[in-house]
Amino acid sequence: MSAEGGLILALVGASYQRSAGKAQQKSAYLNAYNIETQKKISDTEAKQRSNDRMEQYRSNLSANIASFAAMGRDIGGADRSVGAFLDRQKQIATDDTARSDFMGMAQGMKLQQQAAATRIEGRARKVAADIGAFTTVVNGISSYNETKG
Repeated sequence: MSAEGGLILALVGASYQRSAGKAQQKSAYLNAYNIETQKKISDTEAKQRSNDRMEQYRSNLSANIASFAAMGRDIGGADRSVGAFLDRQKQIATDDTARSDFMGMAQGMKLQQQAAATRIEGRARKVAADIGAFTTVVNGISSYNETKG
């Protein structure tokens, strides 16, 4: 092969390396976008779980008040055991929603970090491809000069 042919092949190879690096970065960015979409879905699901739990609490509260009233128990505050029971049910519901909110937040943070890491990996692959392309060009020029010199 001629020296010029070797140089042209080196330039073509470098071009393909750069293209591959850009494609890998684009793919990583798309994956990061998909992960961020999962995060939004996860956040929405966590809010819905919290809303569902509070709705369950309100429904149970109404049923419990009706049951106590049907038994002739004072629900206005004079019957302390009824008040303690209702307070405890409220505390349980509040604790459940706080736990669910925390788990949702932790999942969201995990997904956000995963998206960031995916983007960083994509940038690193592009940089590596650019360095590889540069090295290919330098080696091609060097070989050309050795052959021509």
